[in-house]
Amino acid sequence: MTTGFGLPVFHGVAIGPAVVYRKAQRILPVPSGDPAVEQAKFDAALETAREQLTALFEKAKKDIGEEHAAIVEVQLLMLDDLDYLDGVAMAIEGGAAAAIAALDTGEEFAQVFAAMDDEYMKARSADIRDMSHRLYDILCGAGGFQLPSEGSFLLVAEDLAPSETIQLPRERILAFLTRQGSSSSHTAILARTLNIPSLVQSDIPLEVAEDCKILAVDGFTGTWYADPDEETLAVLRKKQAEAAAARNALEAYRGKESITKGGRKILLAANIGSPEDAVDAIKADAEGVGLMRSEFLYLGRDSLPTEDELFEAYKKVAEIMGHRPVVIRTLDIGADKQVSYMGLEKEENPALGLRGLRICLTREEIFRPQLRAIYRASAYGHLNVMFPMVASVWELKAAKALCANVRAELEAEGVPTRDVPIGVMVETPAAAVLAHELAKEADFFSVGTNDLTQYTLAVDRQNAKLGEFYDPYHPALLALMAHIAKAANEAGIWAGICGELGADPKMQEKFIEMGYTELSMAAGRILETRKLVCESEL
Repeated sequence: MTTGFGLPVFHGVAIGPAVVYRKAQRILPVPSGDPAVEQAKFDAALETAREQLTALFEKAKKDIGEEHAAIVEVQLLMLDDLDYLDGVAMAIEGGAAAAIAALDTGEEFAQVFAAMDDEYMKARSADIRDMSHRLYDILCGAGGFQLPSEGSFLLVAEDLAPSETIQLPRERILAFLTRQGSSSSHTAILARTLNIPSLVQSDIPLEVAEDCKILAVDGFTGTWYADPDEETLAVLRKKQAEAAAARNALEAYRGKESITKGGRKILLAANIGSPEDAVDAIKADAEGVGLMRSEFLYLGRDSLPTEDELFEAYKKVAEIMGHRPVVIRTLDIGADKQVSYMGLEKEENPALGLRGLRICLTREEIFRPQLRAIYRASAYGHLNVMFPMVASVWELKAAKALCANVRAELEAEGVPTRDVPIGVMVETPAAAVLAHELAKEADFFSVGTNDLTQYTLAVDRQNAKLGEFYDPYHPALLALMAHIAKAANEAGIWAGICGELGADPKMQEKFIEMGYTELSMAAGRILETRKLVCESEL
């Protein structure tokens, strides 16, 4: 028996044969020496990739639904991204082969996304790499890997690209084990969608997986076992049966109100990144959207989205969610979330730079269309707006004044609107300390625990070497969060959690005890959190 560990992205136990997914061997291309020839090759590959991705989108939409097939759209958008195309052209002019230019330019863009502090946006780096690798394979004539035609198995891979995950025979996969990836990767998202125990960042050697007869994954402990002994198998099978029973038991909480035994009502909402994600939120029985990120509407394109484009996206989410509340976070971009068409300067310390509400208040031509779109869409649902990176009361007042101006402007034009509650995403220590003052101006608070932890502890959460210092349970952070909830309650406004801690079972009851009345999380965690809420004695 050989064992090892990985990062669990969905709990449970899986036991069965292993299949190792190996990508095609890539041959280093030799440049022709003629930039015109290489550019022509690239242009032809671009059209082939567009045809492949369009066909893949249609197939995936039919097989697994539009909300999951939408991951291909990022790649289709990147095929038309002028910055990407110009980067490739420049590399070719510099003497690079078309395949190398496509791959290297894609990697540059992927690293920009990977450096972002938003986990959802960070995970999009895989989409960019997938697209550029597709172009490389087309230009090099690389073939694909063939999975077995029948039987269930645990899939082991170095990593899985987005376009690979949506083509997999989902009904036959018992678990994923990848040596790379993250909790926000498409592999992890698919694992949570399929409710299968899976590990990313695992230390399993591919050769061990190929040679073993039985592979087992314990998603509770993050452990994998190659050819486990009979005693270990017995323990794992017992865990597997208990996990299946627990999952089935969660269905009893579908449709129930999230109320503690002491009568406290807790709104359980979903974090989403696109209108398609709102469909998953409904399927998961979410009671609303606690955080809709707006960034996806601005990235992967060469110009600002129009007011109408923003309006259509917000309207779609409002209509999907119906009577349920939706909190839209205004554009949180800038510094490390660069988009070239905004002309933002490179900063030495992007985490403390021009981002979030700061860029919106200094660039009204960007902010105003988004606010108009939100107020226009408010007529179709129950929309709330939330401002990120607030540090001072004057910032909130300035943003509120612009909201009032925009609504008056729309009403003068005869455009129907509704009241849109205005909230603060509390993610700076300054906002936390000033919670009592901000509560006089805000309709609600939602705590972004990721950044609040980073700024409170002065620890870069993207620096792997500082992992032991990044402590989301630090007493200083918990004191600030208790202070935020107290200020909200005393002012008669609601307070919620929209950062990663909102889905942490170790913290959820503590948050309720503090006075938070909303928890927002990945859609797949709603039912298990409702169980915790309903069983709470608070």
